Amino acid sequence: MASGGAAADLEDIQTVDLMSELLRRLKCSQKPDKRLIFIGPPGSGKGTQSPVVKDEYCLCHLSTGDMLRAAVASKTPLGVKAKEAMEKGELVSDDLVVGIIDEAMNKPKCQKGFILDGFPRTVTQAEKLDEMLKRRGTEIDKVLNFAIDDSVLEERITGRWIHPSSGRSYHTKFAPPKTPGVDDITGEPLIQRKDDNAEVLRSRLAAFHSQTEPVINYYAKKAVLTNIQAEKAPQEVTSEVKKALSS
Repeated sequence: MASGGAAADLEDIQTVDLMSELLRRLKCSQKPDKRLIFIGPPGSGKGTQSPVVKDEYCLCHLSTGDMLRAAVASKTPLGVKAKEAMEKGELVSDDLVVGIIDEAMNKPKCQKGFILDGFPRTVTQAEKLDEMLKRRGTEIDKVLNFAIDDSVLEERITGRWIHPSSGRSYHTKFAPPKTPGVDDITGEPLIQRKDDNAEVLRSRLAAFHSQTEPVINYYAKKAVLTNIQAEKAPQEVTSEVKKALSS
């Protein structure tokens, strides 16, 4: 039963918006529940595929960074604890992060399941996540590993150029501007993000491989892991992802 405040909020929403949301939920009710994890290094295309899968299967996208910020902003008990840790310069504990995921799963948008992105990063985190899901009487259905060669990632990321004010992005090889270093629309100069260089990428990849390879093996042993060939074109990767999720 909605509270008076929530009901009043609904009165201000256009009928067409309410109806389209109701139809979306009815359509979603026919979809199978899915609890997914996307694993992959920076630049592997997880961020491109997540919205497609989220919409196709009516899932919620759980990014631990976004969830922590939201919990801190809304001052939930777990958010208060997370803020205390952050202010002391400490890492937020695995138990806290799993607790925030547990809370997020109660939201209506997560009713059909979720895509976890950026978590778990260690085997300990994976075990704690499994324990929490077991208490809920559920488990991870599928883990997609966006496998891609480091040299391909280096070419993808070091070739990226951004137009700061609009956010338009270019790539020297795959989507070059008409004039090198210049935005097509405004003629203003393009920049490279500080992180989009080979040195930063190599250190991030080294951390990813040392931390996350054991997580990939953990889920492989549970027979829920599927490797996605992430160096393919985005549309081909989408087809591969959908095929993996329908099996």
